[in-house]
Amino acid sequence: MNYNELDISPVVIDYFASNRKHFSDLSSCNEYLEKMSGIKTFFINEEQLNQLIEFVAEKNYIVSEPNRREYGDFQTNTELSLKSVDYIKNNSSFDSFEFVLEPTCGKGSFIIASLREISNIKKIIGIEIYEPYIWETKFKILELFIKNLNLSKPSIEIIHDNVFDFDFEKLSKETKSLKTLVVGNPPWVTNSELSSIDSKNLPKKSNFKKHNGYDAITGKGNFDIGEYISLLMLKHFSSHIGCFGFLVKNSVVKTLIFDQKNNKFPIGSVKKLTIDAKKEFNVSVDACLFYSEFNKQPSMICNDLDFYSLKDNRVFGWVGNNFVNSVIDYKQANDIDGKCQFVWRQGIKHDCSKVMEIEKHNGHYINGLNQEFTIENDLVYGLLKSSDLKHTETNRYRKLTIVTQKKIGQETNYIKHSYPQTFEYLDKNREYFDKRKSSIYKGKPSFSIFGVGDYSFMPYKVAISGMYKRTLFTLITPDDSKPLMLDDTCYFIGFQEKRFAQIALYLLNHYHTQQFLKAIVFPDSKRSITKDVLMRIDLVKLYNLFDYSSVVDDIDISLNDWNEFESKINPKTEMKQMTLF
Repeated sequence: MNYNELDISPVVIDYFASNRKHFSDLSSCNEYLEKMSGIKTFFINEEQLNQLIEFVAEKNYIVSEPNRREYGDFQTNTELSLKSVDYIKNNSSFDSFEFVLEPTCGKGSFIIASLREISNIKKIIGIEIYEPYIWETKFKILELFIKNLNLSKPSIEIIHDNVFDFDFEKLSKETKSLKTLVVGNPPWVTNSELSSIDSKNLPKKSNFKKHNGYDAITGKGNFDIGEYISLLMLKHFSSHIGCFGFLVKNSVVKTLIFDQKNNKFPIGSVKKLTIDAKKEFNVSVDACLFYSEFNKQPSMICNDLDFYSLKDNRVFGWVGNNFVNSVIDYKQANDIDGKCQFVWRQGIKHDCSKVMEIEKHNGHYINGLNQEFTIENDLVYGLLKSSDLKHTETNRYRKLTIVTQKKIGQETNYIKHSYPQTFEYLDKNREYFDKRKSSIYKGKPSFSIFGVGDYSFMPYKVAISGMYKRTLFTLITPDDSKPLMLDDTCYFIGFQEKRFAQIALYLLNHYHTQQFLKAIVFPDSKRSITKDVLMRIDLVKLYNLFDYSSVVDDIDISLNDWNEFESKINPKTEMKQMTLF
């Protein structure tokens, strides 16, 4: 072990220097250090001891950091560790803890915090894969006892091992009778991130969430390492008397609560205490302290609080068979939860923006490659993106797009004959279409697009961004009688007549609908608004909450318009989906 790599306190160095007489051999040294710090087998072999003696004699040390990315390594600062342990101690229903486990202990900040904040601990175990951190943890524990001679010394083991290989089942059985605290800060990375840099800090390959076929080999098979370790701890220790406290990404907590319906771990008093990860770790990640008590009736909900002020933000989790962002809002607005009578569509997808998204300039067009060209206008449409949906009504756009098909899979040979300038332009840039990586374009006609159909050409659309936290719906009107297109970050329903679009807009932007969306939309998701979310808005149930007299002052429509809208959305009319998509 190269001790020059470690951040060893001068207090510890002086301690070894002044007590050298106790370190003449391995056995007496370890016995002396165990009495002093509680740490079992401080040195594994004579070589480690001799190297330290030589290092102390030189008193020359520097600090070196490992590859933080490989280990998902964001070491917890002292203040955050102390506040976390203090919160657990003061909010648990237990008077104290006898056994503390930190499964990825790093430099031991949570072990130190536990020793400082919790009295009468009998046993502490820390596990760490990175050997230099094993030593830093041991030296910090020793320093703590050097400075606090009267501090109670539990039995402490700092184990050099991979958390994925450690026998937690055996440890759980050995400590079953002890009041248990499982605490720590597991890696904040995913298995695919670690695999990409050939890290060894990975669990053995397994489909641990039992995804089927395609899901298991694509995105859903990519899991967060912190989630994996959390599940490992809950599986082995949640039947103990005690508590759980992990610093993890918010997304991990959301997934744990979502999966709780199937896992039914015996955990209660579940809380997500949001921290400022930029302040604490200098990383732009939404993170929190995830707290729960073991050996309780399985909870399906989680209280969301601010870690610093303890201000209660919401309660999220399961209400019956529905997983919701806000239990309170859902209970107040779940009367419109159901299945939308019409399909919410995603906008056009082309994956070739430099060629397909263009601007008009002085009578000609210019693309993202700074090519200037002239093409026929027939296949050119105004294009709206998520950032354009800022108002309740608009027909203003910044970009134009070329719509090569009217339905998915349509042959595009017609362009060469009917629109030769457009074909010449597309053909000139064919290489950019050929470079598209998505498999959806394989075997499809040249210049194919997706997210296109009759619905794309509806003159009036009610649309919403899928990329933003807000749930504002916007009425899109034609530009000089030509319908506007939306890109694939947007969702919409389409109408032939503006009066029906206005009614839909009113209903969707109404406070009751917004409260329902607040209840079911998780704003910290990568894409918070999805088709699945929008398809839960039952238009019939929503419409039936109102009558004409209650809306006439807010929307310029006639009683006949209002009544006709019902015939368009009510499935009992057996009308085909012709005017509303």
